[in-house]
Amino acid sequence: MNDGFMEATLTGSSLSLDQCKSDFSTLQEALDNAAKGNTGINFYERGYLNKSITYTDLQGQAMELANRLYNLELERGSLVAIIADTHPDFHRFFFACQYAGLIPVPLPFSLRLGSRKGNVQQLKKLLEQSGATLVMAPEHCLPLLDEVVDSNQILMAGSLDTFSQIPLPSQGSPQPLTPSEPAYLQYSSGSTRDPHGMIISQQAVLNNLAGILEHGICLRQDDRFHSWLPFYHDMGLVGFVLGSIVAQVSVDYQSPLEFAMRPGQWLSLMSQNQATISFAPPFGYELCARRLRHRDVSKFDLSLWRIAGVGAETIRPDPLDKFAELLASCGFDKRAFTACYGLAECSLAVSFSPLKQGISVDSVDGDTLSESNQALPVRSKRSQSCRQVASFVNCGQTLPGLEVQVRDCEGSVLPDRCCGRLFVRGKSLMNGYYNRPEETKRVFDQDGWLNTGDVGYKAGESIFITGRETDMILINGRNIWPHDLEAIAERQHGISPNDTLAFSVSDAEGRETAVIVVQVRTSDISFHEDIKKDIGQGILDEFGISCLVDLVPPHTLPRTSSGKPSRVKARQQFLERSKQKGTEMFEYFYPSKNSLSETENRCFQ
Repeated sequence: MNDGFMEATLTGSSLSLDQCKSDFSTLQEALDNAAKGNTGINFYERGYLNKSITYTDLQGQAMELANRLYNLELERGSLVAIIADTHPDFHRFFFACQYAGLIPVPLPFSLRLGSRKGNVQQLKKLLEQSGATLVMAPEHCLPLLDEVVDSNQILMAGSLDTFSQIPLPSQGSPQPLTPSEPAYLQYSSGSTRDPHGMIISQQAVLNNLAGILEHGICLRQDDRFHSWLPFYHDMGLVGFVLGSIVAQVSVDYQSPLEFAMRPGQWLSLMSQNQATISFAPPFGYELCARRLRHRDVSKFDLSLWRIAGVGAETIRPDPLDKFAELLASCGFDKRAFTACYGLAECSLAVSFSPLKQGISVDSVDGDTLSESNQALPVRSKRSQSCRQVASFVNCGQTLPGLEVQVRDCEGSVLPDRCCGRLFVRGKSLMNGYYNRPEETKRVFDQDGWLNTGDVGYKAGESIFITGRETDMILINGRNIWPHDLEAIAERQHGISPNDTLAFSVSDAEGRETAVIVVQVRTSDISFHEDIKKDIGQGILDEFGISCLVDLVPPHTLPRTSSGKPSRVKARQQFLERSKQKGTEMFEYFYPSKNSLSETENRCFQ
C-alpha cells in the first residue's frame, strides 16, 4: 500500500470470482475469500484518493498483526477497543482481532468543534463499561487517548505503529474466532449516559449480511459501494466495512466530517468512480440537496447509482423528492431510493423495500390513528380535506430468516393496520447486552422475540414505522408523532430540515405538553415572534394542541454520535434551560383557560 497523498491506486470494481459467496461461517473466512480477488478499500480526503488497500493485502497485514497480538498472551475473547475513525488502520485492527481470537469494540470518534470534552467523557464511559484490555487509535487521535485511558485497566494503548512493535511469537500461532463466538461488540450511537454494548455473534452478522446482499440489494458482480457513514455505526460498520468484504466488492470511503463540510463530494465521487450503491439517513440527502448549486449538478453522472438506500431514522418523502428532482438531469433515477428498516440489535437490517420502485407512501387517517391506533387508508381527496392525514413510508418486507410482530401494550399480536410495538425474531439478533443480564431479559421475551422499541404497523407483508415508543407524545390520551410536529415547523420560511426537534414534558402535576425546539439563524426579534406564532398556530390548527415553541441558536440541537437527532438529549437540555428561566416556562404551557381559543380549551379538558 502507498500512503502518499494522491498516489494510491484505486482498487478494481469487477469481481474476479465466478460467483459471489455469502455463506461464510466467520468474518475471517469472508476476508480469506475476498483476498482471492482484486477488489479492496479506498479512502478519499478533500476529494482525492489518499489511501487504498486490496483485500489481499489487508488479509496479510491483519494476519501479521494477529500474530503480534498473540504474543501478548491475552485471554481468548478479550475485548479490544478501536477508535473508529475512517482510516484503513480500523480494518487492519478489526480483522487482526478476528484472526487472533479477540473481540473488537468499535468506539465513536468525532472531531467536531466544541465536542472534545463530550468525546473524552463518552470514550471514558465506554472504555469503563466494555472492560477493554487494548485500545488502538489512529495517529491523529493519540492526544485523545492520553485523556481517556486508565493505565490500571488498559494493558496497552497506541496507534497501529505501536502495536506493530510487538515481537512476533517464537512459537505457536493464534486461533481465529469460531462460528460460535462473538464477532464484535457494538455500542449504540445514542448510549452516552448509560452505554449498552450489543454482543453480535458471527452467525448473526453473517446471516444478516447474506439476507441484505442476496435479497435486500440483489448484489451484482459489477457493483461498487460508496460510504461516508461512520465505522462505529451499524449501517457504516456492517453495511460498508463488513458487507463490502463479504460481498468481495470495492468500496470508496470519505469521512463523516468531510461529508458534512462538503456534501457535494459524495456525489462527485459516486460519479467519478461509477459507484452503484450508497446509503444514508434521510438527513444526508436533505443536507446534500440544500448545499448543492444547480451549476454543480451538470458535472455529475449518477446514471449507474442503482440503490440509494434510506434508513436509520424516520423517513419523510418530501426531502427525497427534492433531492431526486435536483439530480434528475444528471441521470439520478428516483426509483433508486430504497427504504429500509433496521436496528443494531438485529446486526443491521430487518426489512427492505422492493428495488426499482422508489419511495412508496401510505396515507392514513391521522385522527383514527391517534384515537384507536388503526392505520386506515385515506382513499379520496374529499376525505383528505376533511380529516387529518398521516403519511408513512413503506419500509418493505422482512428479510429471510426474520419474523416481525406488532403487539399491543398487553403483548397481544395485532392484526394488519393496527399500530403497536414492533417485535422481531430470527438468527440476526444479538446475543444480548454485554454484562447487562437484566436489561437483556427486559428486551427479550421467553420465546426469543426482541422488543425493538419502535412503533409501527404492518399492511400485508410491508412494514411501516410511525415512531419510537420513547419518543411518542401523549396529550390527553392522544398519540402525537414528534416528526409530524417537526414537519409543520420546517414548512415555515427560514427554517431548514433538521433544525427542529419535538418531544413532551410534564409539570409537577403530571400534565403533558408538547414542546418543539427550533434553531434560528437570525437575531431579528420580529422574526422570532412571527415564527413562534406561525409554528404554534400551525400545530394548533392541524392537531388541536398547544405547543411551546422554544427558539435556540444554530448548532444547539443535540445529535447522537452517528448524526441522528436526539430527542432525549434535547428534552434534557430544554428542562435545564427552563430551570434557569424559572417557572414562567410552565405558566406558558398552561395559561388561564379564559385566554384560550375554543380549540385550545378542548385540549385542556
